[in-house]
Amino acid sequence: MIAESGHYALVLALALALIQSTVPLLGARWRDVALMNVARSAALAQLLFVGVSFIALVTLHVTSDFSVVNVYENSHSLKPLIYKITGVWGNHEGSMLLWVSILALFGGLVAAFGNNLPLSLRAHVLAVQAWIASAFYLFILITSNPFLRIANPPIEGRDLNPVLQDIGLAVHPPMLYLGYVGFSISFSFAVAALLEGRIDAAWARWVRPWTLVAWIFLTLGIAMGSYWAYYELGWGGWWFWDPVENASLMPWLAGTALLHSALVMEKRNALKVWTILLSILTFSLSLLGTFLVRSGVLTSVHAFATDPTRGVFILLILCIFIGGSLTLFAWRASALKQGGLFAPISREGALVLNNLFLTTACATVFIGTLYPLALEVVTGEKISVGAPFFNLTFAPLFMPLMIAVPFGPLLAWKRGDLLGAAQRLVAAGIAALVAIALVWAWTYGGATLAPLAIGLAVFVIVGVLCDLAERVGLFRIPLSISWRRARGLPRATWGTAFAHAGVGIALIGIVCETTWNSEYIGTMKPDDVAAIAGYQLRLDGMTQRQGPNFREMIAQFTVSLDGEKLSLMTPSKRNFTTRGSSTTEAALLTRGASQLYISLGDTAADGAIAVRIYHKPLVLLIWWGPVLMAFGGLLSLSDRRLRVGAPKPAKAVRALQAAE
Repeated sequence: MIAESGHYALVLALALALIQSTVPLLGARWRDVALMNVARSAALAQLLFVGVSFIALVTLHVTSDFSVVNVYENSHSLKPLIYKITGVWGNHEGSMLLWVSILALFGGLVAAFGNNLPLSLRAHVLAVQAWIASAFYLFILITSNPFLRIANPPIEGRDLNPVLQDIGLAVHPPMLYLGYVGFSISFSFAVAALLEGRIDAAWARWVRPWTLVAWIFLTLGIAMGSYWAYYELGWGGWWFWDPVENASLMPWLAGTALLHSALVMEKRNALKVWTILLSILTFSLSLLGTFLVRSGVLTSVHAFATDPTRGVFILLILCIFIGGSLTLFAWRASALKQGGLFAPISREGALVLNNLFLTTACATVFIGTLYPLALEVVTGEKISVGAPFFNLTFAPLFMPLMIAVPFGPLLAWKRGDLLGAAQRLVAAGIAALVAIALVWAWTYGGATLAPLAIGLAVFVIVGVLCDLAERVGLFRIPLSISWRRARGLPRATWGTAFAHAGVGIALIGIVCETTWNSEYIGTMKPDDVAAIAGYQLRLDGMTQRQGPNFREMIAQFTVSLDGEKLSLMTPSKRNFTTRGSSTTEAALLTRGASQLYISLGDTAADGAIAVRIYHKPLVLLIWWGPVLMAFGGLLSLSDRRLRVGAPKPAKAVRALQAAE
């Protein structure tokens, strides 16, 4: 009965989505308040039913009901409880149910907390959300139903893919989906604005919090996925330019541009058409990522779908929403009234430059990701576009962007003073030059560009400090007054500072790890010693252990530095008999922001085991940076000016009846 309850709850959610997608639009057209308010009730009821459906699937996995195909294919009675739960979204059907559940959650949040929106705008936004939801409910019910039964239930399940049996899976997909799907709100606001033919600074104020929420989760989701690949896959790498990784990077780049563009629109009532287009493109890229993962066109640890029907269905959804929204944009964008003008040297100009670099980077990733697929479809020829292409194209784009980042907050709105901003950044420039000189001297004869990249990162970080010092009057007024000013700064100012500093910190980590990492690859027997980066690692021996649903071989290493014992490291290999596959569990030793990394290979006939040992200097900065960026976004989100919401413009109050 649980499976049937989940299925019919999903059917009812579809019915409510269809009502929500039509009735409020009729109400907006006829100026009928009751019909427009249907959107709110339908969105909340839809959230309830899809929540019931999702809880039903979780229950089936936890209770190991192998009469359900999804549970049989992805679970096992001996699997730990946490992996039974995460196994719900560790497969195609369950992950799509999570996708629509999060979509319904965002729609419900707009319905519950969107009372400051004009009633007509709220009706249009929720109707567009329901269009998207209806398409994906149909997709799940027709091609990806997670509640299908097996005629003759087996006694035991096939277990989840061993690579996915990791705690990182409990965090990475939900966060990534909260980011992907969160941009649907910006998309819905953009389509609603095009349908209504009006957009102003208040619209940007309404959109920006939702965009920021999605951006925070996507930032954390990408960072978590990168760290999961780093420690779980046993390769020691953290970014492989895999097409599915790129599919998450593209909406992040576009979403970052959207955040800055919406700020210009909110403050200066400018860049209206561009902000609408970015809102459409950001969610379109999220849909593209869904297509790449769920269609089966890629072979990847991320790709679950193998049925071509699913790929065709998602491609149809992609064409309808991306093609339809861009067609609507082409038809209605000219009707949107243009906003204020500004000088090229201004904060608006700096943010436009930011948008130029970010969208160009996004286009570069788009071409590098989809060109091989398009070429294979047209000619049948298979090629790969890998790290060399992306590394060579990203550096020329991000170097000028990093130079521009500290200038933006120091320039005034409408017309800025570039020379004055440069003078306030003298300390940052000096710090950058000192960093370049020190790194160059320390690594003399090594990589040429690495010291420059470190200098750029230092310029960004110290530039943030210069901006804060300027705002609080540090060294110009008594310290007690500066402290009071610092406490009185808006949270959004602190959020911007943390986010920009996070970019610099991540860059330092990327440069240090890719330029100065050390590697030892070889075979070892008990009592053998490997030396790397000044450390000595002795293999003490190997033991066997029986896990809940796997058998594990554990190697024990003693780590010493200058003859002094530091720690024990215990990498392992796990063999999952049900699936007939094995995984490598790397061992990590953290010292500051650097790590020693050991992963095991196969065992030879003479008892020697293949090992990979890495020393990765400052590698953790790669993930501390995004966490700091997300924290900055959270601070900005908590700013009262953002939480209160925009007041309704006078014209909007006269034209549209306010929500109760």
